[in-house]
Amino acid sequence: MNQNNQLSERDVRIQKTKTMSKMWVVPYAQSFEKTHLISQVISEFWDKKHRDINDIIPNPNIQIKTAGRVMLHRSHWKLAFLRLLDSTWQIQLMFHRNNCKIDVSISDDQPKLLETLDTEGEEMSAYKFMEKMIDVWDFIWVRGEVFTTHKWELTIFVSEFKFLAKAIRPLPEKFHGLTDQEELYRKRYLDMTMNPESYERFLFKSKFYHTLREFYYKEWFTEIQTSILCNAASGAAAKPFITHHNDFDTEFYLRIAFETALKKATVWRFEKVFEIWQDFRNEWSDPSHLQEFTQVEHYAAYRNYEDNMKFTEKMFDYIFDNMWLNRVIPVKDKDWNIKEVDFKTPWERIDYTKGILEASWIDITQYWQGDADKLRADIKAKGIEFERMDTMGTTTLIDYLYKKVLRPKILWPAFIYNYPVIMQPLARISDKDKWIVEQFQLLVNGREICKAYSELVDPVLQQANFDAQKEAAAQWDEEATAEDKDFVTAMEYWMPPQSWFGMWLERILAILTQQDNLRDVVMFPIMKPETDEEL
Repeated sequence: MNQNNQLSERDVRIQKTKTMSKMWVVPYAQSFEKTHLISQVISEFWDKKHRDINDIIPNPNIQIKTAGRVMLHRSHWKLAFLRLLDSTWQIQLMFHRNNCKIDVSISDDQPKLLETLDTEGEEMSAYKFMEKMIDVWDFIWVRGEVFTTHKWELTIFVSEFKFLAKAIRPLPEKFHGLTDQEELYRKRYLDMTMNPESYERFLFKSKFYHTLREFYYKEWFTEIQTSILCNAASGAAAKPFITHHNDFDTEFYLRIAFETALKKATVWRFEKVFEIWQDFRNEWSDPSHLQEFTQVEHYAAYRNYEDNMKFTEKMFDYIFDNMWLNRVIPVKDKDWNIKEVDFKTPWERIDYTKGILEASWIDITQYWQGDADKLRADIKAKGIEFERMDTMGTTTLIDYLYKKVLRPKILWPAFIYNYPVIMQPLARISDKDKWIVEQFQLLVNGREICKAYSELVDPVLQQANFDAQKEAAAQWDEEATAEDKDFVTAMEYWMPPQSWFGMWLERILAILTQQDNLRDVVMFPIMKPETDEEL
């Protein structure tokens, strides 16, 4: 039996790298000059008149240099056809047996072109090397002339090529048409190679981030960066991830929000600041919820939450216009029925307290921090229950009541406003109603896309709110907002009136790309580690 038949394909490919080294071919090259992306080759040469292939073969002209991954490999005696894929597109390559050279130079400065290679006293032509040593998924560099085949396919006639990188692990057979979503998440690099729609989705994500930043810069915002490790898990009601700082010998938290750190920048001179980065919340996983997620948050001095509503509509108008997006997008509701959501501005305004009252007949303005038992009993008396409600404080009970009875009913973009004062310890109390804070959320198809509020800048009241949250935490409310003493100290040095805004980027991206699961817009989502047998 032939030895290769006894070896796995991976072992055979590893052997090929050793054989290449004996031929003085570097199996993992250092660098190369790429003058054209494949999309540029197509756009530049598509409508040009090309020389006939019979003229090119005996006397090729060098026109382009490009590189990529081999996606297809087939030979026909004197001719071989490969398909090359790069970050932009793919194109056909053609090799001719009598007009083929391999570049074995170490650098571009001193090219060394060979028609034949020597290995242990035996010669191998450059064409035969291409046939025998190059496998699907390998990376190569080519120089050649562009022409059109008799089937009207744009093709590069390769005069010279260079080996760049050997793929020693072939694509798993089961990956063709793979429907195992977990496997797609774990091997996203293969998903993006085999499924063009996945690759395009992450190109869209990059363009979205670019457009979002562009909008902030046009609005005269300054982008800053704040710390991920924090002394206090403050800024939102959520359970934090905790880690130990060895040098300081103390516990730190992965931030659950940028808010308190970002807001401290407004103490001195910065009037408009924003940040795009990750937050971490040690909670459950489901298709609409991630423990590590990306937000954009901003602070704008001398603005209130109503100014932020107008700003949000302006932001979405800018994104839709500059990314050439359709304002009407099909989405699935909670029952998986497809509905069309129209993002045309202005958007509807819905009163939070009145909406919950109409949906549950519970007036949430009548409850304070110490009323958790009473509120819990009143919710159950209405026949409403949800997980973990027996361990929740008043603030968290109200939040989950809203998510149960009101949020699922909202399909089109809508601003939810008029929140009870205990719901948001960082927000400014309304001058018109001392039981309400100046806050809103934007909802699309039951998903909370962003939140904003007029900022509380009174340090005495801020400390009192933190003290109330400590009482909730003492009653085992794991999602109570933590105290941040340094933040209160900064506030005592004076902060200007201002408004905060935060948007969950995976949520809006999932809607814009019509994905049901937030992990479909995360390139490498967090997964449980595989065992050695599964790898």
